[in-house]
Amino acid sequence: MGLFESKPLLATVLGRAFRCLVCDHAWFRPREVKLNSTGAELFGLAWANASALGLVCDECGYVHEFAGRNRPQLWNEKQGYPEGAE
Repeated sequence: MGLFESKPLLATVLGRAFRCLVCDHAWFRPREVKLNSTGAELFGLAWANASALGLVCDECGYVHEFAGRNRPQLWNEKQGYPEGAE
């Protein structure tokens, strides 16, 4: 990933613990993912496209994308999952 790589985090989606859909791992590295559109690309305005939150699985590398208002909440190892998250 690079020099300023973030530490892996736990995630909850709608209050529930989130795990990788491919390998069932619980740790992710967040990153912004651009949602490119053909029109913006055609006119050189790709920078203006909307973005989503990408959670990259720390085990297998699968990228889970979340757009919209119900984005995942991220938790570090010290915090752990919030009470009630399964």
